[in-house]
Amino acid sequence: MAASATQTGADGVYFGLMSGTSMDGVDGIAVEFRRGEAPRVLADAFVGFADGLREALFALQQPGENEIEREALAASALAARYAVCCHELLRGGNVPPARVRAIGVHGQTVRHRPEKGYTKQINNPALLAEMTHIDVVADFRTRDVAAGGQGAPLVPAFHAQIFGAEDETRVVCNLGGISNITVLPPARIRATSREDRASGGSRDGEAIRGFDCGPANVLLDEWAQRHLGTPYDEGGRFAASGAVHQPLLNALLNEPFFEQAPPKSTGRDLFNAQWLDAKLAGFEALAPADVQATLAALTAVSVAREIERHAPGSRAVYVCGGGARNPELLKALQYALERSGVCGVSVMTTEALGVPPHHVEALAFAWLAMRCIERTAGNLPAVTGAAGERVLGAIYPR
Repeated sequence: MAASATQTGADGVYFGLMSGTSMDGVDGIAVEFRRGEAPRVLADAFVGFADGLREALFALQQPGENEIEREALAASALAARYAVCCHELLRGGNVPPARVRAIGVHGQTVRHRPEKGYTKQINNPALLAEMTHIDVVADFRTRDVAAGGQGAPLVPAFHAQIFGAEDETRVVCNLGGISNITVLPPARIRATSREDRASGGSRDGEAIRGFDCGPANVLLDEWAQRHLGTPYDEGGRFAASGAVHQPLLNALLNEPFFEQAPPKSTGRDLFNAQWLDAKLAGFEALAPADVQATLAALTAVSVAREIERHAPGSRAVYVCGGGARNPELLKALQYALERSGVCGVSVMTTEALGVPPHHVEALAFAWLAMRCIERTAGNLPAVTGAAGERVLGAIYPR
């Protein structure tokens, strides 16, 4: 773990659980926070979703019949998988339940419409507390939305804690179902007071910024499932066997979201199979591998453009999330940055900073749970657009 990582919350062991837009399963982390020290990972675990649960979650992305009951049943099934992950963490970390202060659980996003004043992450945190006998902190996003924010991304404050540098601008790029970036200015010119932190940075310096860039694995996985019958493109080999089709890439980039100024966030509400099929109209003759290569380029170009606009002075991009395991996607991002004019930027994973890429988001929700327990704000208003700092999450006692 990065040596610069320090914590302001109380000591304790927390679990973080994250199931993202790809809907393949839940990543879990057991971590100990100690004042003034780097977080210490005690165990990690991954628990996959059964096909029936994945199908139920996918179906809830769109309006349909009997949604209330279907959502409740899916939420309980989801909580059961979360509980399995927690028991794996208890075993792997040799941690008794009584020692865990709280489980921070993101839930599964099925709708994200902050422009209409809501975001929906299904979950049954009461059932999870019952099954684990541990306090649960859930529903992190709605408090920020209630304060006029996007409710996303929530990880930049955590990124600043563990990835920031004293004298250089860094970009942390999460390639999950959706891509997002956090821009971390040098720590020496960042927040110096509570009022500065409320705006995301220093009045005399630069603010921490973070926002969604566009689709990442959500479309790559969709296309791989259609044409390979697999849940994802292993190692990016399918994309590597094709060639980027520039006219299709131009059509894909012709979407207002890509030109929208931050704060902004997105999800499957926009970037879904229907959106992709509409964009593919007129390109039906393309080889499937060429489409996959072009989708990888879409992710890379949309991220590179945002880095060019908002972090031209960065020297490194540290990638986390599922896309960090796709070498073709990392190569595409490096190429897109060079083409965009952001020169001398190295693309690597967060492993280079001591944090495995698959740990980052689960760690962030453990950290957010700790902030909630300590009644300390977890959002950055400059990132989400909220009216001010807010304590995020709802607590379900054991």
